[in-house]
Amino acid sequence: MAYRQTAYRPGGVIHSYQKYDPLKFPSPTQPPPDLVSPAFEQALMYGNYRELSEEELARAIRLDPSQIAGMGPSLDTLRAMLEERKRKILEKYETRSVLQKAKKVFLQSTKSVRLPEESDKIFRRAVVQEQPYLLESLWYQIGDDNSDPARGILNVSQRMADKHQIEEMASKYDFVGVESLTIPKALEVKEELEKIDELLNQIEEAAKTAQIGLIDMDLMNEFAEPGDMQQLEEMRRQVENLVREQAERQGLERDPNNRGAFRLTPKAHKIFQARLLEKIFSELAPSRSGRHQGDVIGEGAVEMQRTKPYEFGDSVANLDLPQTVINALLRQGDERPIRLHNDDIVVHKTRNHPKCATCVIMDMSGSMRYDGQYINVKRMALAMQGLIHSEYPGDFLRFIEMYTFAKLTPPGEIINLMPKPVTIHDPWVRLKADMSDAEVSEHEVHPHFTNIQHSLQLARQNLVNTDTPNRQIVLITDGLPTAHFEQQWLYMLYPPDPMTEQATMREARMCQKEGITINIFLVPSWSQSEEDIRFAYRLAESTKGRVFFTSGRDLDRFVLWDYVQNRREIIS
Repeated sequence: MAYRQTAYRPGGVIHSYQKYDPLKFPSPTQPPPDLVSPAFEQALMYGNYRELSEEELARAIRLDPSQIAGMGPSLDTLRAMLEERKRKILEKYETRSVLQKAKKVFLQSTKSVRLPEESDKIFRRAVVQEQPYLLESLWYQIGDDNSDPARGILNVSQRMADKHQIEEMASKYDFVGVESLTIPKALEVKEELEKIDELLNQIEEAAKTAQIGLIDMDLMNEFAEPGDMQQLEEMRRQVENLVREQAERQGLERDPNNRGAFRLTPKAHKIFQARLLEKIFSELAPSRSGRHQGDVIGEGAVEMQRTKPYEFGDSVANLDLPQTVINALLRQGDERPIRLHNDDIVVHKTRNHPKCATCVIMDMSGSMRYDGQYINVKRMALAMQGLIHSEYPGDFLRFIEMYTFAKLTPPGEIINLMPKPVTIHDPWVRLKADMSDAEVSEHEVHPHFTNIQHSLQLARQNLVNTDTPNRQIVLITDGLPTAHFEQQWLYMLYPPDPMTEQATMREARMCQKEGITINIFLVPSWSQSEEDIRFAYRLAESTKGRVFFTSGRDLDRFVLWDYVQNRREIIS
């Protein structure tokens, strides 16, 4: 008995009830959307001053459109519906007659206004030139809102605004119909066309990024059928569930104090740092040597399986005794006793892994808010911490926040650092505070100054006891120091004073005495001058350091590549 197979479409029942098509469902091996990067970018910009809401996260991420295929009504269907509505409006009306009506009504409204001679001249000029700001100034000059002149000017302003809006509509859209419009109807049509354009733009963006949250559901409800709106709302909820699930997988967790907000976990830090490092090193010039250069073979602490002939100076602690005896037996044959020769002795190769100790000083003074330079500094610090953690786990790394004071900052708190608010705007500042006085609190001191001297001192105190001679300070700033300590006295001096530079140079020489190199990364600033650059050179020369001039956007690339290059020089 013969059986004939019929075409079978799997999942028909599921398709009917769950509102998605199994045949179009995305592959489980498809890379998940990147939620960590937009979450970190928001945190870099706002710190903990602004919470990351579920809605903001949904708007920030980019999904693959295939991940929402078949979940609800086709975006193409919604787009076609709106475009059809727009086409019908443009084919129904003409605008020539309503333009004439609006002009006539505007001119008619000006005839009832009576003003004093001087004000009347301004009023007539405002009418001829159609300048709303002149009418507004006249209305404020009258002072009495209920007077006839004030009401008349307000009426003229409204009729002028109607005329301008209708002119804008006529120039923006190509009307080809024959039905004339009244002025109120023309304004309604303009509003409707603008809503349609806004929705079309939202749908276009949603089609590219699958950001259904971009679509204004209340606005769409004015045009779409109830059934389509129900499916669209269901699609939006499914996308929100997808975002929520991926957020938890990538290390974003719900804030227990605010269920509508996310917060970053250590897992999210690792993911973001890995992506940041990948991006930084992928952007380096291809002509440079690769990132993973082999380690130098020599006298070190890590023993390797490979061996080499003994050379004068090699440590006998690394002697490969079995191979040495085998070499002697092969050379002597049956002769006894076994006598070792120099050529018989082999030692294990070792990998030389000298440590490097680094303190990164991050300028968070008031001037770093310009052009968002503080964001570039924080991104660099996170990348640096990720590099040390993944590639050089034995290295010593500390971060110091620099403003009027200097404070050690744990890596987990870098993301929340913000430039200090400017609390004094005088062009000439000469202040000092006795910080040994118990009644003087740090919170009472203006925070936005730049204290390089105190930052170098704190860095030196952290580096001096590290068990490596390879010590360096990475100083990231945009200019001259404006604060320093002398014993218990804190000086805040602006414009920058020679006394502050002298105190900073003294601290730099103490760093040099301890074998600490200062590398300065000078980021651009609107207030930067030749003197800022000369100071950076003087500070670097005092410790045989270097000065790097970087655009803020390239700061992470410059600092990390310099660190890698320095380490290669150390181990070679």
